[in-house]
Amino acid sequence: MRFSALTAQPVPWKNGGGVTRELASHAVDGKLAWRLSLADITRNGPFSAFPGLARIHCIVEGAGHTLSNETTRLEARPLDPLCFDGEATLDCQLRDGPCKAFNVIYDPVLVTAKPSILADGPVPEAQGLRVLFVVSGGLEAAGTGRLGPGEGVVTQGFGAAVVTGGGTVVQVRILPV
Repeated sequence: MRFSALTAQPVPWKNGGGVTRELASHAVDGKLAWRLSLADITRNGPFSAFPGLARIHCIVEGAGHTLSNETTRLEARPLDPLCFDGEATLDCQLRDGPCKAFNVIYDPVLVTAKPSILADGPVPEAQGLRVLFVVSGGLEAAGTGRLGPGEGVVTQGFGAAVVTGGGTVVQVRILPV
């Protein structure tokens, strides 16, 4: 399944601190297994909590931010996937202006999710469901064609693929528990 942040409808956050674009999701027996989104974080403030779920948060534009509460401090830095409990009540402090983050929210009872960053060159083969989100450059993928920045694909048994143009791609492998 191909998706694009360029055509996904932005939805304002409840707290007004940004917007999110839902890119893809999957449910199992009516229960969310995973959801992909791209968030524009435009100001400091409370970060949304997702009780019972886990999160992967990867800054793809801007300098990032700090998520914190009385006992926790998490640094969200560019192209450094941050994995944390979605239930945590956290405040967001932007580092140097607005930023964008690619997010995976998932149910750890149903699936595991493992992020990595891919650079220019062949995409390594991997088993299971795979998400590839282009941050820069391009992705040439058998059966999918060329993907540019802001585009991605969710696929099982992915064929040959190459990150091109000095590009960067966020990869997330999603496997059943």
